[in-house]
Amino acid sequence: MFEEELDDSSVLDVLDKQIVHGLVTDARIPFARLGAILGVSEQTVARRYRSLRSRGMIHVAGQVNTVPLGQPRWVMRITSTPAKAVALAESLARLPELSWVSLLTSGFEIMCAGRTRSIERRDELLLRMIPRASSVVGLTVHEVMRQFPFPEEWPRYDRFFTAEQLRELGPRPPMWEPAGPETQVTLSREDEAMMAILARDGRAPYARLAAATGWSATRVARRMSELVEYGVLYFDLDFALQLMGYTCRAVLWMRVDPARLEEVGKAISEHSEVAYLAAITGPTNLTASLVCRDNAHLYRYVTERLGALPGIRDIEVATALRVFKQSQTLVDAQKLAVLP
Repeated sequence: MFEEELDDSSVLDVLDKQIVHGLVTDARIPFARLGAILGVSEQTVARRYRSLRSRGMIHVAGQVNTVPLGQPRWVMRITSTPAKAVALAESLARLPELSWVSLLTSGFEIMCAGRTRSIERRDELLLRMIPRASSVVGLTVHEVMRQFPFPEEWPRYDRFFTAEQLRELGPRPPMWEPAGPETQVTLSREDEAMMAILARDGRAPYARLAAATGWSATRVARRMSELVEYGVLYFDLDFALQLMGYTCRAVLWMRVDPARLEEVGKAISEHSEVAYLAAITGPTNLTASLVCRDNAHLYRYVTERLGALPGIRDIEVATALRVFKQSQTLVDAQKLAVLP
């Protein structure tokens, strides 16, 4: 029943969905290789991708995971004065360290995720800049203790592939549990230049990255692979959710029995509605971001799926009145707009 709820979009056809899943699995997969897997030409894949991007449907971005850099991720809940909530959210969306900026229905509350490269910048944001804003009347910061991996990344289009095609695509690199290295990673000036371009275009050609760094294209490719292996660099896709037929986005804050937190987290990670799931510090210890067709779908999910899980003591549900920013893209009239 719930899989069917997320399977009736008329905006993307099967080939579009296959291309999207190929990019979710490997954001920089050569179009020739993806076309060979799908049984279509390289030109067809490239044309479909350009169309999806030009319509503001998807955006591929290189992201920095600050955990291997020694800085945790966190989630903020900011309460604003009603008259200034939109202006505050728009300002927060312009900060490169913040993502997933949304105005929620829970009393003019803005939720956003944050990651900073240094303690100094973290303190500047959390202790000075945001608290001192005249429109801020409340601030709660939750540190992310564990981001739960999914058996299949959202929007979970595995079903449009054969088993052989999935084997050819290979697994997606796990950003949330990086494998190496034991020592803290230090980024060079060239690394920063490369990742600044990738943040705007995750599929930027190696030649363009080489020109920005002064390295050869071969060295750029090798360094990019190293940073992905270290867990510092990962690639993510933003989607124009409403254009895809998903009219309801919601955030859940849950109190779960500590002894069952891992069990509950793993169970919820299997749910197709869940786009993000993390164990956090604070008065609630588990948060989830949901993508649903409509409020009726959200209600069935909360009552039937979450309600059946033992160990959840309490759930707070807040829907998004408006989404201002996803990972690296602003949302403009329901379409994605890349930050300058």
